[in-house]
Amino acid sequence: MLTIYLLRHGETPYNADGNRYCGTTDIGLTDKGIAQATSISQLIDPQKIDAVYASPLQRAFRTAQLAIRNQQVVIQDERLMELDFGQWEGKTREEFVAEAPALWEQWDAAPEKTRAGGTGNTATEIVMRVDEFFMDKLQQHINSTLLVVAHNTVNRLYLAYKLGMPLRNYRRIVQENSAITRFILNDQGELSLHQLNAH
Repeated sequence: MLTIYLLRHGETPYNADGNRYCGTTDIGLTDKGIAQATSISQLIDPQKIDAVYASPLQRAFRTAQLAIRNQQVVIQDERLMELDFGQWEGKTREEFVAEAPALWEQWDAAPEKTRAGGTGNTATEIVMRVDEFFMDKLQQHINSTLLVVAHNTVNRLYLAYKLGMPLRNYRRIVQENSAITRFILNDQGELSLHQLNAH
């Protein structure tokens, strides 16, 4: 069994600027994002966390350091990186839908087989690599509690997948900046959701 505190990173300049799609673009936190990550540390007791993992993108890695109050080593794992949004990176949804509405309609209807932004990841690629990460940790950390810091889309796609939802419904799951979702993976890798989007 594995207890997971899944955390989305704090606010970035792209989040603050009309929620531009950031994806694999490596940008840092805003002052507000730093404050969010620092504030969420009050809900996390480092003494009860056995290991900390984060996406290597600086917005997630820095959030992990602040959330754990620099009391533990943060291990980077590329499987936690955000989805590559291809031609959508750096743009708001309004901007890229206006440029290529059919591509957004394809992604919205069937993200499991559509490449985000035409050249990025499919949702299937994301859930397979994130699930591989968690299955590895389930074997590596028996009966442990982990803090995992990743990104909005990968977190939501993984939760949708493990909860048996169609992947096209991933946006119905809310993951705000520096919010915690707590779940348990049993020994068979089945997920039980205990807390969603907590501050």
